[in-house]
Amino acid sequence: MFTSLFNSVTSRRNLFQLSIALGATGSFQPTTAQQTTKDNGLDFSIPEDNLYAFGKLWGSYDVKPTYGGYQGVQFARIGTKRLIPLFGYVGFGNMQSRLNNDGTVNIRGTEAGYFTDLKTGHIIDSWDNPWTNETVEVFPFINRKMRGHLTTKMPKFIMGNAALDEPTLMNQADAREDLATVPFLLPWQKLGDQYLLTWEYSHEYTNPVTKDKWPKAHTTKRINPSEHFSFYTPVREMNNRSILSSPFHAGFMRTSPWWPWMKMGQNKINGCLFGRMHSYQITGTIDDIPAPVLKRVEKDHPDILDIQTGWGQTNPKGTWEAYAEEIAPEILPN
Repeated sequence: MFTSLFNSVTSRRNLFQLSIALGATGSFQPTTAQQTTKDNGLDFSIPEDNLYAFGKLWGSYDVKPTYGGYQGVQFARIGTKRLIPLFGYVGFGNMQSRLNNDGTVNIRGTEAGYFTDLKTGHIIDSWDNPWTNETVEVFPFINRKMRGHLTTKMPKFIMGNAALDEPTLMNQADAREDLATVPFLLPWQKLGDQYLLTWEYSHEYTNPVTKDKWPKAHTTKRINPSEHFSFYTPVREMNNRSILSSPFHAGFMRTSPWWPWMKMGQNKINGCLFGRMHSYQITGTIDDIPAPVLKRVEKDHPDILDIQTGWGQTNPKGTWEAYAEEIAPEILPN
């Protein structure tokens, strides 16, 4: 989830070098898709209040970070067959935000994502692939450094090959693409005492896990992971600017090709992964981190629980990029 955030608000070549002005588009007139909501100082028809609320939802404006978790199940989807549950998917994020004088927001943090046995809930380090009859090594995702800068312009970003791949617009379903410069406006809705925010990204880019180096891990030349969230956060906490982080719970769905560590590249099964998860930030403390994840991180990567230093900008990294960087090729060059 947290990698998805940074993938969606950064550019692979020029991270967040975005204007804070709306340029020649003039003033923005909100529609029902960008609901005008003004309550105790929050006005979701203007990008600045969207930025403030987004930073407060994902992180904390405090001097210390906030911790959130996610957990759920990933399924195999093959043709018209019934979905097959494969493994649990659990993780956490360590997030902190900074509201700048110009209304822009900086975000920094770390994250970890693991896979678990569905029966025991324990983190798995190997997995028996039922289609290849091979026991494969599971590849957890550890991101030690995320940095980003959000402005009043809705970001477009490039994953994969910048010369070949079209950039992705964050939250494209609700973005005002009819304007020359797309403003950072999100589809907030007030439902009772909760705000509902839907947020998502849909990628399509060149697979960095190439067939010539990783023939088993490589599935297709192009990959199309996407993630889709429905956040609920209390109106009172979000509107109160003396509260530095807003709790939330969210539905979290994910679709993607087979993970590269599953080594599905040489079979003939045309399928994909579907994930049904939920994410949350309730207390904002390490108590929100799923127990098996916290235990493993404290043992193997305690540094990613620490308060981070520096803001700046970093290149986004997803699982396929991390796999290509960290896992030796299956076929070594001559």
